[in-house]
Amino acid sequence: MFDGKKILITGGTGSLGQALARRLLKTDVATIRIFSRNENKQVTMESEFHDKRLRFLIGDIRDKERLTTALEDVDVVFHAAALKHVPVIEYNPFESIKTNVIGSQNVIDACLHQNVETAVCIGTDKAVSPLNTYGATKLLMEKLFVTANNYLNRQKHRTKFLAVRYGNVVGSSGSVIPKFIEQIQAKKKITITDPKMTRFSITMEQALDLIMDAASSGKESEIYVPKLKAYSITDVKEALFELLDNTGEEIVGIRPGEKLHEVLINKDEIRCSWDLGNKYMIANPLRDENDIKRSYSNKISKIDKVETYSSDNVERLSKEELKKTITESGLLDAQK
Repeated sequence: MFDGKKILITGGTGSLGQALARRLLKTDVATIRIFSRNENKQVTMESEFHDKRLRFLIGDIRDKERLTTALEDVDVVFHAAALKHVPVIEYNPFESIKTNVIGSQNVIDACLHQNVETAVCIGTDKAVSPLNTYGATKLLMEKLFVTANNYLNRQKHRTKFLAVRYGNVVGSSGSVIPKFIEQIQAKKKITITDPKMTRFSITMEQALDLIMDAASSGKESEIYVPKLKAYSITDVKEALFELLDNTGEEIVGIRPGEKLHEVLINKDEIRCSWDLGNKYMIANPLRDENDIKRSYSNKISKIDKVETYSSDNVERLSKEELKKTITESGLLDAQK
């Protein structure tokens, strides 16, 4: 799929963008264009990667003209650029709309103009029945991508627009496990919002597998969702206390816009969702079911055993599995 291809990653200097670039560089990709606003991060990334196939382009997805130029002769686009911090976005909603919504529309328009083969946007669980502005803007990003195919003139365009959706990557910036580790190592009580809270568990490698699989095998207009286990905040607490030290806990309550459980497919989307074996797929409601089955050679089935795909109704990671995940992630060493 990627051998000999020219690829562009928006937001390519972020944690996901860098991890995706590293994975792609293991293939025979022709070039990878890193498109982002942060000059310093680009210089740092270039010195760390030191690969002649990387190209670094300064630009903002708000600037359609610059984006269109950057996409010249590109085959595959991974759209990861976004404003992501929930409290910041709640205070600056106009700016998040300019980046997450209008910026995503610019990516689509530029892909169509340059006749890109495949464009994959990176979604989030917060787009499902959103409670905050960030989730609402990412929902609109998904809607733009999965409906972009409705506007294609097949005589002029060939672009497949796809989306992937998952929750916070284990150990990512702002996620709960590194925060707890930092508090324990500082000899502080860990701050728990609600002991009943659950979250899906996805590693960076699992996220990359999903993204690259979607780009390789996706048809068009779909949202792909990984099959995952989940964990409870209480189990995370107990695992970390066994690995490090029991410094106690403090219940601080759920923050505004935060959910008790993560939902990756809500009860309305389940009606359009399919089991593909190694992942789920949410189809465009406008597509005919028989057409969907034919496009997948009838090797799919409708999801009909659950009302929602939520972190409170899937298999849980055991405490031992959690301890292994935390240890293998390198978080314990990184926080020292």
